[in-house]
Amino acid sequence: MIPFYLMKPTLITVPRNMIPLLILIPFAHSFFLDGCPKCGDMDVPFPLSTNDKCGNIKYKIHCNNTIGLGFVSGDGLYYKIISINTFANTLVITPPIIEKDTCQSSDLNVGGFRLEDDSPFSISSRNTVLLFNCSKNILLSPLNCSSSSICRQFEEEKGTCMGSLCCSFFKDASMTNHRIRIRVEGCTAYTSMVDMKPGSSIDSWNFGIELQWLPPS
Repeated sequence: MIPFYLMKPTLITVPRNMIPLLILIPFAHSFFLDGCPKCGDMDVPFPLSTNDKCGNIKYKIHCNNTIGLGFVSGDGLYYKIISINTFANTLVITPPIIEKDTCQSSDLNVGGFRLEDDSPFSISSRNTVLLFNCSKNILLSPLNCSSSSICRQFEEEKGTCMGSLCCSFFKDASMTNHRIRIRVEGCTAYTSMVDMKPGSSIDSWNFGIELQWLPPS
């Protein structure tokens, strides 16, 4: 028998119609590796990423296996993720806590919720935002600050920010919508509901801030 290292190499001819399939195999393999491991009991679907070895690092979220998934704002604050919908390219985060005694949101010191200007995430137009403890200057803005505003319903049923001037508004549809702003000179607290139906009871409100993202190009 001829030793294998003395054997002549054999040329194997691959049919032309098989070449594209052979080229695609490595790419298909790497695509399935892109999903990140679960965080606690929550899936982390592509393109979301919890580390630099999975997903798309542009879509970074935070994983704490005890607390769960969280979204880090442009100011470095952590907001817990309630749900993720990869079909709609959206996720919902918890609104900040409103301190009842002072009627101030927990992120007042950084001016509310903010995304980086170049972030692939933006604030969805399905959010209805309620503002509380507002100054009279805010009445110059295009907000609903009337006695019929739904923020009054929130005050009465939750007992939060009672007696303060409050307003409500719908977020605009824009992929550059990167902020819910609060400040001492304007309004000091806010909350948000996703896909709120007009005339619905407060028990059916889905409290949260919905973020949308652009699919990776």
